[in-house]
Amino acid sequence: MSPIQIGRIGIIVSVLFLVILVVKAPARLVGHFIASDVLVMQGFSGTLWRGRAARSAVAVGHGYLHLGAVRWKLSAASLLSLSPKVSLRSRWGAQTISGQLIYRDQQSFDLEDVDASLSANILGQISPLAVKGDFLVQLSALEVRDGLPVSGQGRVVWQKAKWVSSQGAVPLGSYAVDFTQPEGQALTGEVLTISGPVNAQGQIELIGRRYSLDVLVSSDSGLDQQLQQAMSLMAKPVEDGYRIQMKSEF
Repeated sequence: MSPIQIGRIGIIVSVLFLVILVVKAPARLVGHFIASDVLVMQGFSGTLWRGRAARSAVAVGHGYLHLGAVRWKLSAASLLSLSPKVSLRSRWGAQTISGQLIYRDQQSFDLEDVDASLSANILGQISPLAVKGDFLVQLSALEVRDGLPVSGQGRVVWQKAKWVSSQGAVPLGSYAVDFTQPEGQALTGEVLTISGPVNAQGQIELIGRRYSLDVLVSSDSGLDQQLQQAMSLMAKPVEDGYRIQMKSEF
C-alpha cells in the first residue's frame, strides 16, 4: 500500500471518528452555549441533537418562567446556515409549550408553529396585575430582530379570565387577540370577546418600541363595583362602560 493510499485512509478514519464524536455529543453541552441568566437547564440526558433536560426555566421580567421538562431536536442541516433550528416541547404541570425556534443571536430569532398553554399568573412577573385564568398561544410565525417583532401572525386567548380583588376573584370571561404584522410594518391586533359577563373589544398597535391600546370594556348587567374602582384608575368612564386608551414606549 502506497503512502498516498495510507494517507487517504487516515483522513477517512479521522473524519469518521469526528462524525461519531459529534453525533454522540452529550446533551449537557447545550449548557455551554446558553447564558445562565437567560435560560437555566438541569438534568440532561440524550445527545446534543436529540436531548432532554429534566428541569428548565427562562428569564421573564423580574423572575423566571418554569418550563419543566424540555425535549429538543436540533436540525443538523440548519447549522450550515449558522442559524440553528430546534424543535422544542416542554411540560410543567398543566403548562405545555411546543414549536420550532430558529436562533440567530441573543436578541434575534424566529418562531414557527408555536402552541402553548400558560397560566395567567405569568402576568404578575411583568406587571402589577393580579389576574387568573389561562393563556392559549398559537403562533404560525413570528420574527424577532434586536428584541422586537418585525413580522408574524397568531392568536392569544385569555381563557376563563378572572380579576382578583380584595374581596376575591371576579369572573370576567374569555377573550382573544388576533394579530398580524406584515414584514416592515406595524403589528396590529384586534381584541375580541369570546364569552363571559364582561365585554372587551378594541385594537392594539405596536411600532418598534411604541405601543397604543384602545379597548372598550362594558357589561350588559353592569360591572362589578370593585372592578369599576380598579378601571377608574386606568380608564375613562363612557356611556357604555370604560375606555382604556394608552400610548407609551417600553
